[in-house]
Amino acid sequence: MEKELPRLALDLNAAAPSDVKDLFDADVHTVCLEVGFGGGEHLLHRARTSPETGFIGIEPFVGSMAKALAAVVDEGLRNVRLYEDDAVNVLDWLPDASLDIAYQLYPDPWPKKRHWKRRFINRQNLDRYARVLRPGSELRFASDIDTYVDWTLRHLRDHEAFQWSAERARDWKEPWQGWPGTRYEAKAIREGRIGRYLTFRRI
Repeated sequence: MEKELPRLALDLNAAAPSDVKDLFDADVHTVCLEVGFGGGEHLLHRARTSPETGFIGIEPFVGSMAKALAAVVDEGLRNVRLYEDDAVNVLDWLPDASLDIAYQLYPDPWPKKRHWKRRFINRQNLDRYARVLRPGSELRFASDIDTYVDWTLRHLRDHEAFQWSAERARDWKEPWQGWPGTRYEAKAIREGRIGRYLTFRRI
């Protein structure tokens, strides 16, 4: 963490590059953001199988960051950059229309109604996503908590920059192609909950 994270972490004190692909040591053609990567299962799988894509992973919890960082370093992944604080900071730092896809997978659902205002999906953060996602790109969201799925659908429906892409039920009942699963998904399945996988197109 002391030696390698400073090398791989985004420096938000510096100006963001006009082309975010320049953030990566690898020659990448697209850039993906994952907010709250948890155990890193999805982030690392995507980075391994898509070396032509640059991945920005955000995770505030030290244990999760340490686990992902160790894998990035041990495997010599050159298409990953990391950030260990609030995702809002990164969304405000990135240039306009700089991302090709963004993921928010099994985020903290804040299940008690009095805490719903703490959910990351809200009008202000959707404005942030809308600014940094290029037209035609995707925002992908997964959760096993029905109230958060409903909440997300309602907020995205009401936002003029996004359109839900589902055409049939299986489009939101099945994970995306190449889905590796996550530990949070596995926990949900063990406890009898079903994940929902929502894709929204940036108009």
